[in-house]
Amino acid sequence: MLRMYEPRLAARRYVLTRTAVRFNSTAPKPTLWHKVKHEAQHYWAGTKLLGLEIKISSKLVLKSASGYELTRREYRQLQRTTADVLRLFPFAMFVLVPFAELLLPVALKLFPNLLPSTYESKKDKEKNLLKLRDTRTKVSEILRTQAKPIKLPSTITEEQRADFKDFYSKLRSTGSDSIPKEQLLRVAKLFKDDLILDNVSRGILIAIAKYINLRPFGTDQILRYRIRHKMLKIKQDDKLIEYEGVKSLSPLELQVACASRGLRIADISLDRQRELLQFWLNMRLREKIPSTLLILANAYTYGAPAEYSQYDALKSVLNSLPEEFYHEQELHVDEDRATFEQRMNVIKEQEHLIKSENVQEQDHKVIVKDKLSLDDEDKPHGSK
Repeated sequence: MLRMYEPRLAARRYVLTRTAVRFNSTAPKPTLWHKVKHEAQHYWAGTKLLGLEIKISSKLVLKSASGYELTRREYRQLQRTTADVLRLFPFAMFVLVPFAELLLPVALKLFPNLLPSTYESKKDKEKNLLKLRDTRTKVSEILRTQAKPIKLPSTITEEQRADFKDFYSKLRSTGSDSIPKEQLLRVAKLFKDDLILDNVSRGILIAIAKYINLRPFGTDQILRYRIRHKMLKIKQDDKLIEYEGVKSLSPLELQVACASRGLRIADISLDRQRELLQFWLNMRLREKIPSTLLILANAYTYGAPAEYSQYDALKSVLNSLPEEFYHEQELHVDEDRATFEQRMNVIKEQEHLIKSENVQEQDHKVIVKDKLSLDDEDKPHGSK
């Protein structure tokens, strides 16, 4: 008898389940008052955090003024608070000017970094991180697919450095597999950060700027200045991390340090992140590899398979630098024995780059005097 009612009971259970699911899916949306209340609580919490940061940083300023040296964590805390306080000045205009607060959502849409970091929600942080990850993947794909190999000049002389000549001869003829790591590092040391930034194309400059989370606006000279300024901060941070040790970094500090250098942090364990950061420090501070080459190498490996190593990426970067950069570096390697034709080619190429920069500056109102030097950071004190 019960078996006769089992289909009906099953049908009723199905209807009740569907009704419950439909009831949950049509849950009432939060009202306007709840949204306003939630935003007010969020900004009030951000204001309290900012006040706490200012209180802590004030003590750090007094400590530094008293002659005590700040640790890396203290220095970054002071740096972050200073940036947040400076952001308050444009934000205060929306409070002081009547009805200007109505334009605040529009301003935040156009300038996401207008508010201090304490007002940034977890959702905004994840959104920015996902956007940066997507940008780096696209930049990595562009650099790997649009790389153009160097064309070695036919007038290469016997007096040029054997290592430099042999490296590019192997790279052009037999490929990168025949090049040992030791020779790769020796040749990479010959390159300079300033020489790379001064001779790469605008496309590479934009790719580097996007990869280190800079907005690629302005002329080539402005882009180079902003990239140099960011790279100088990274170089100073390298020395602090090396002094205090990678193991002293908290998980969040480790992720921030890796992300600022273009190292992958998604779906990678903390131990692997420490290995990547330690590899960066070894290449930069011990092997003296230019940080610009390492940034480009990180871009090459960002979307590449796991078996594609940093050394393979470094070979690809050296193989894809433009021809005028090779000429300039060739002259830099053996300047005393360079021929007249080589010097003439380099001067003409530099003249062409100067003219293109002047054309860009004519229609641009903001002019930047780019006198920063990344290579001066690597020179020992007292050297000229």
